[in-house]
Amino acid sequence: MTSNDDPRVPGHGRWGAAITALALVGLGIAAYLLTVRLLGGAPACGPIHGCDTVAASEYATVLGLPVALFGVGFSAVLVGACIGWWRGAEKRALYIAYGLGLAGVFAVAYLTYLELFVIEAICIWCVTYGVTIVAGWILAILALRSAPD
Repeated sequence: MTSNDDPRVPGHGRWGAAITALALVGLGIAAYLLTVRLLGGAPACGPIHGCDTVAASEYATVLGLPVALFGVGFSAVLVGACIGWWRGAEKRALYIAYGLGLAGVFAVAYLTYLELFVIEAICIWCVTYGVTIVAGWILAILALRSAPD
């Protein structure tokens, strides 16, 4: 096997910790939102009001399941891929993180559209979750660009 065929990526530590940290923050946010939903409460928004409106909207569930459940599942898989790349230097895991991030960007864009133009309320937790997805995806792009072929 030549060095070009090796799926292990040297220099993965440069981006790996940051991407993994963002994925873990996203998982924490999604888990918090799911827990609040399952307990029947509304997320704490602080001085910004809107989380309760978003959480109570018809768009807070898909197929009868809380959107946050999909966020937890998505984020758990993303964390696994990020750790696989960061700790194991598996370039395939980086491609998975990139692909998940791209799908996540589209999902976050749609959900943000719903918040802004349909629900007309902003959930700071949802926005922060979206930022972790977009930032992680951008870091995955940078990591892929800096990784040797």
